[in-house]
Amino acid sequence: MPKRIIIVAGESSGDFHSASLIQALKKINPDIEICGIGGERMRAAGCQLIFDISELSIIGFTGVLVNLSKIRRVFKLLLAKIDGQKPDAVILVDYPGFNLKVARAVKKRNIPVIYYISPQIWAWWKGRIKAIKHYVDKMIVVFKFEQKLYQDYGIDAAFVGHPLLDIARPSTTKQAFLNNAGLPAENITIGLIPGSRKMEIERILPILINSARIIKEKLHQAQFMVLQAPGQPEQLYNTEIKNSGLPLVICQNQTYDFLNACDFVLVASGTATLETAIMRKPMIVVYKVSFLNWLIARSLIKLPFIGLVNVVGEKLIVPEFIQFRAQPELIAQRALRMLGNQERLTEVKQQLSMVRQSLGLPGASQRAAEVILRTLG
Repeated sequence: MPKRIIIVAGESSGDFHSASLIQALKKINPDIEICGIGGERMRAAGCQLIFDISELSIIGFTGVLVNLSKIRRVFKLLLAKIDGQKPDAVILVDYPGFNLKVARAVKKRNIPVIYYISPQIWAWWKGRIKAIKHYVDKMIVVFKFEQKLYQDYGIDAAFVGHPLLDIARPSTTKQAFLNNAGLPAENITIGLIPGSRKMEIERILPILINSARIIKEKLHQAQFMVLQAPGQPEQLYNTEIKNSGLPLVICQNQTYDFLNACDFVLVASGTATLETAIMRKPMIVVYKVSFLNWLIARSLIKLPFIGLVNVVGEKLIVPEFIQFRAQPELIAQRALRMLGNQERLTEVKQQLSMVRQSLGLPGASQRAAEVILRTLG
């Protein structure tokens, strides 16, 4: 009988990493049967979807409350599939609020639980490591420091490197990309990345655009591009852009060509900060959530910073403007100061190179697939 696996990814980044993992699994074992919860990328990679996550768009603790009935329905749907199929393993990808509950339910059914892309227990709610020890058979991590953390608690953990290293490369030159966007290559190009989810974009894009307006007043040769997130309509961006009075260019589905063409980036906290670091682009990290979500997060987060690039680098490599400090005037002032200091920009690029080196070598999805298949026997 071919091996049968169920993969659970609850948001866009998990869908992306799961798709690469599925391709690697099928390359090693073409007969493997995979179904799960995910998005279009997983479907395209050969996963039979139990539920499409495009129907969910959850940010923060209040977002969970609003979508609670739908989350419960998806949970029951998943368990019914597990009971009917009796897979050889369930692979959970990030999304800990949902996936740790799945892990507990699956463990009761004596089915191996493999976790890929660790919950950020090192940042907040470290007590979850006890649940992981009880319910997870194998932890596959993408940051080296996570392996030691889990091993110190007696958890079987394997470091495979970060899957972004396999794809974080441009497909064209900076000159060609800017020419295609109708922008002169000799100007200073600043990228705006307001996040990937609707609520993030609605909250953060106005902050980035107003920051850009102030920068433009002081730095006339600056030009600006906005990265449109996959699956988000251009209309979500157009209203803010039209009201800005700036000639902002929207770029779609070209993350690494976009970053390669930038001299500087204003970026929402999240995976995008790591992508920007891999491309060695100086940046400022910006983030803002609802006041209630902020109060809850502040009581749980123990790290001195939240940007992944700073967390991985274990120091404040690039500035962060979070919540009440996410003000256009402050962001613009810091951006202008950095852009006017070539020595500082060079230093940041060197530190970003070290962050990239700490992520391991390319081939993470392949190594993760090998670990999974060895675990299954």
